Amino acid sequence: MALSNPIRIDDGIYASAKAVAPAMDRSAAQQVSHWARIGREMERSREIPHREIAAVLNGEARFDDLDDPRAQAIVRASWAEQMKQWRETLDLEAEFIAKGLPYAELNESGEVVVHDPADPTLASRR
Repeated sequence: MALSNPIRIDDGIYASAKAVAPAMDRSAAQQVSHWARIGREMERSREIPHREIAAVLNGEARFDDLDDPRAQAIVRASWAEQMKQWRETLDLEAEFIAKGLPYAELNESGEVVVHDPADPTLASRR
């Protein structure tokens, strides 16, 4: 049985781990541990330019300047994961309602339905 030690981690990392963990069939703690092992192995590797990858992910370098296809693949995978997590947190309907803005969406039949908070009885199809 592996020993565990309590540590403090950034709230954003924990939230990301909590969001991703169920899809990976892990707990949030297991997901953070998994990511830590991947990071450790990347830094140990002499073949993967981890500093260059980190610079791109931190916005300090350009993706197009990465020469190593493996590094590019890691950056793209990281970006894809970040976008997935961001999309999962979106609730545009709630945002529009909270701001009192009208919005449109497709219903199950593929028809456009317009919602206007100024007239809650309105759900016009166009």
